[in-house]
Amino acid sequence: MKIRIGDELLLEHLRVRIRLDIRGERHLGPLFIGGKTREQVAESLREKQVAMLRNVPLQGVVLEDVDYSLEVYSVDELVGRRQQEIAYAPVLLTLRVENIEDLLPMLLKPEFRKIEILSPDTVSIHRLDLERLFFNLSQAYQQEIRVLEQKYSR
Repeated sequence: MKIRIGDELLLEHLRVRIRLDIRGERHLGPLFIGGKTREQVAESLREKQVAMLRNVPLQGVVLEDVDYSLEVYSVDELVGRRQQEIAYAPVLLTLRVENIEDLLPMLLKPEFRKIEILSPDTVSIHRLDLERLFFNLSQAYQQEIRVLEQKYSR
């Protein structure tokens, strides 16, 4: 990432904070005994996803910090034809990325809610870099559509 300070160009990584809200639905145990609550399911899924991010590296992405301080919350949603209470476990991830394109896998997750650019304050993107970003965004979007088409055509 090139950053312009006055007339000087510096190379710096992009630092961002991303909020993911991990969805948890209640799972009942055998014979409806000993199941986990929605909140417990959401928290355990959040821990699994963060562990995956820590252990399975994404190219160009470094996980700097994980913040679990936000509380689990519940929302009534329409699932099929029924109204159901769904719990969400939010997590804030501070990431350092080499290119804006390296963020695409994180931004296309269904859990993605918010992004905050921590540094640099200003970013100058060359025309070719912007074209490549739009192309990669289009490719990722089309791939996601293909996956959904295959899932729902069965």
